[in-house]
Amino acid sequence: MTPTRDVKKKPKSHIGTAFLLNAFFAVIELIGGLLTNSVFLMSDAIHDLGDALSLGSAWFFERLSKKRPDHRFTYGYGRFSVFGALLTGIVLVLGTVFILIEAGQRLLQPEEINAPVVLVFAGFGLLINGYAAYKTASSSSVNERMVSLHMLEDMIGWAVLGIASIVMMVIEIPILDPILSILFGLFILYHAFKHLRKAAVIFLEGATGDVTETMVKDQMMAMDGIIDVHHIHLWTVDGYHPLLTMHVRLGCALSKEDHDEMLKKAKDVLKSIGIHHSTIEIEYLSCTEPDCNDASLPTPDHHHHHHHH
Repeated sequence: MTPTRDVKKKPKSHIGTAFLLNAFFAVIELIGGLLTNSVFLMSDAIHDLGDALSLGSAWFFERLSKKRPDHRFTYGYGRFSVFGALLTGIVLVLGTVFILIEAGQRLLQPEEINAPVVLVFAGFGLLINGYAAYKTASSSSVNERMVSLHMLEDMIGWAVLGIASIVMMVIEIPILDPILSILFGLFILYHAFKHLRKAAVIFLEGATGDVTETMVKDQMMAMDGIIDVHHIHLWTVDGYHPLLTMHVRLGCALSKEDHDEMLKKAKDVLKSIGIHHSTIEIEYLSCTEPDCNDASLPTPDHHHHHHHH
């Protein structure tokens, strides 16, 4: 028997912490840019304000996703968290592309930076974004992982800039800043696309891979009396809880008591592999319904999909 898998619990969200820290630092950076006349700090302050807006929306959607199901969203609000992850991911990709373009231009025309001032702000940026990345990294939520990546992007950026400013305080190599920025930008893009792909699969109702169709079929076919399993549909609303609908075919008709017992056993088996919400339709080999002899996926004119929006 497969060991029982516990329902995943949603951990406490730390996106609010990341949002407040990012917004606070953007304001400090803007003031610093105005006081030192540093164009870099002012442009990065605008970038951080954009980040803060992105994090604010992610925070809002994460909080909204905790609401219980109602008459409008009968499966609950979990998908709003995934929507927040998509938005954050898109902002992250666009922001990184902007950094790569800017770094490419500076590669062709290197500009001097006020190294000592930038080093001070790099230290603050590293601490603030590092703490925010640490707070959000512990979550398994696709939204929080995207936010953590966002914070990691800023943290690595500040670390790179800090190292570059120390080196440039000793030796004049202005080209070092754009080279390091390009390398770090490509690293972030790779991870952003990976997380975006997962968020997109959940949003488009794909199976997440934690529980597979083959796993379900193998568990069901191992039960006494079941001769076929078809029309298996697996998806998840929030990335945590897999949902399932399927048709189970039995070799002979059962009494109401045996039918109920079979259904209970099937649901218990599904719970043991992590599926706690399932809709099972039981069919008999002798039934006359046309669909009984069709073990293929439903065509658009069939009406056996139990997933109601």
